Amino acid sequence: MPAKRRDHAPIVYSYEGLTPVVPDTSFVHPTAVLIGDVIVGEHCYIGPGASLRGDLGRLTIGDGSNVQDNCVLHSFPGKDVILEPDSHVGHGVVLHGCIVRRNALIGMNSVIMDGAEIGEDSFVAAMTFVRSEFRVPPRTLVAGIPAKVLRELTDEEIAWKGEGTREYQQLAARSLASCRVTAALERAEPNRPRHPKSATKPLAEQRKSS
Repeated sequence: MPAKRRDHAPIVYSYEGLTPVVPDTSFVHPTAVLIGDVIVGEHCYIGPGASLRGDLGRLTIGDGSNVQDNCVLHSFPGKDVILEPDSHVGHGVVLHGCIVRRNALIGMNSVIMDGAEIGEDSFVAAMTFVRSEFRVPPRTLVAGIPAKVLRELTDEEIAWKGEGTREYQQLAARSLASCRVTAALERAEPNRPRHPKSATKPLAEQRKSS
């Protein structure tokens, strides 16, 4: 049964009888586009401009995952894109016919090609190209064009990633509660409030303070 329309309803297209699935606990920005066989899990965040095209294969977004601004998810016919729970996909990433295992992080503007598998708790550095069929071992950092394994990740780094993913899970809930289309103000109001502070910080900054 179709869900009731929200104020911030995304652009969703049924394709060949397959309609995207978005539970009430997940936020999909109104400028994101979901087509066909797309299944979004609970407590997910799908950012502005993201394109999830399930017109050739299935796209599965695991619970608690985020797919940030301007990401593209697609596959060859009959192939899937799978994001296991707590996947963290940075701005501008392209995922094509690949698997991202639980709690992995894909850095900004990376490209993950067909048949590649990103291991559990692993990090793909920003601007990385992961070639077809490449396997990233669990708990490792990969970087480069093409991707190469650099080292194992520390417990501290994996914990830092978890904090960032929880931040996006909270962002999904906050966006569901408050994100609305509105008119811009002509000027900033006096004593304009700021967003609440967070303990989450860039990894390099956290290393300096630890």
